[in-house]
Amino acid sequence: MSSTPHETFPGGPSTVEDAAGVTSEGAAWLASAGTYPRSTLALWEEHPDAPVVLPCGTAFDVVNTPVIHGRRMLDRLWDEGPGSGPVAVFRGRMLLFAAPGTAARLPALLDWEEWCGRGRPVPPLLCHGTGDAVTVPALNGDRSPAPAGARWLVAPDTRHPWLPGPEILLWAAVRPARSTVRISIFPPADQDANVYDVSRRR
Repeated sequence: MSSTPHETFPGGPSTVEDAAGVTSEGAAWLASAGTYPRSTLALWEEHPDAPVVLPCGTAFDVVNTPVIHGRRMLDRLWDEGPGSGPVAVFRGRMLLFAAPGTAARLPALLDWEEWCGRGRPVPPLLCHGTGDAVTVPALNGDRSPAPAGARWLVAPDTRHPWLPGPEILLWAAVRPARSTVRISIFPPADQDANVYDVSRRR
């Protein structure tokens, strides 16, 4: 993706730009998850504003988190980590696209962290892998109203996107839940104007 994506979240200022639309290579990657990728691409060509249900487990898994905690995870990934793969919002939940196999491994890692009693528990995460499917937002990146608030925050832009695995997402999920409140005499930065520099992505 040539342009740097911006984010907006429910409750945030409406003046912040949405992420750019999915590129043709990104659309090809998404379509490759299904049994009939050519049919999916043909549907999108005729109806670029149509959301589509795609299976997980082959091209990607998806970690589905409450949007507020997902925002914190995303901030952690871009501020201190390697960046993220594609990210979308749908019906008040954030969908973080992850490496295949993440859905099978991440819940066990989270259970171990919570069993060890290492701080506050992580909000419930839904992990979608083999046998599951997710609804992905429309390909276009315009600002027309989207059904159920579906939109891309980090849109797919390549046929072979880098996708975080379970260990990286565990780190991103646990750190925000355990962060302490810090008091500063300086005014806070605009928390609704984060910019995710995709050139930093691995």
